[in-house]
Amino acid sequence: MVEPVETKKEKVYIAGVDVSILSERRQFLDANGKLITCSLKEYTKTGILTSYRSLDNFLQAWNDAEKKQAIIEELENQGLSFAELKEEIKSDLDIFDLICHIAWDAPALTRRERAENVRKRNYWTKYGDKARSVLNALLDKYAESGIENIEDMKILTVDPLKELGTPTELVGLFGGKPQYLAAIRELEAEIYSAA
Repeated sequence: MVEPVETKKEKVYIAGVDVSILSERRQFLDANGKLITCSLKEYTKTGILTSYRSLDNFLQAWNDAEKKQAIIEELENQGLSFAELKEEIKSDLDIFDLICHIAWDAPALTRRERAENVRKRNYWTKYGDKARSVLNALLDKYAESGIENIEDMKILTVDPLKELGTPTELVGLFGGKPQYLAAIRELEAEIYSAA
């Protein structure tokens, strides 16, 4: 497991005096070209609320999405930068939790906490041992890097999944690609179900 590396902030001096940055304001252009000055959190919240008026509206769209990446890309196409926001917050929150927390002040769980909740529920008993190993490895990948990666079939070609078999063999453990994709959707439902 790779531990996150904490980057040191550059020291800032004004007139030879060491100062600390307490708050940062950014300037953005809105759709009409008007200059807007606000924090990245405020800008992100406004952008999210423009697309999803309520938490229920967002949850419905998130749960209905075949790939969560589509919702993330939709919001990023509006000019929202979740990578910058994650960097500012310095947290290993899932984008789902980041969105819910920023826009609606919902309590947030880290990816690790979500993964552990899934393990506690032990929902995958209906699968064979090897298929459970694949789902467990996918859950580890989710905890490390987020939901976007487990939705991509290329995930089957990286460690530790490639050690379990070829992508064709791994998909075959579930009975074929449609069943594998259904298992991924079920895993996602478990990840985002209430703890």
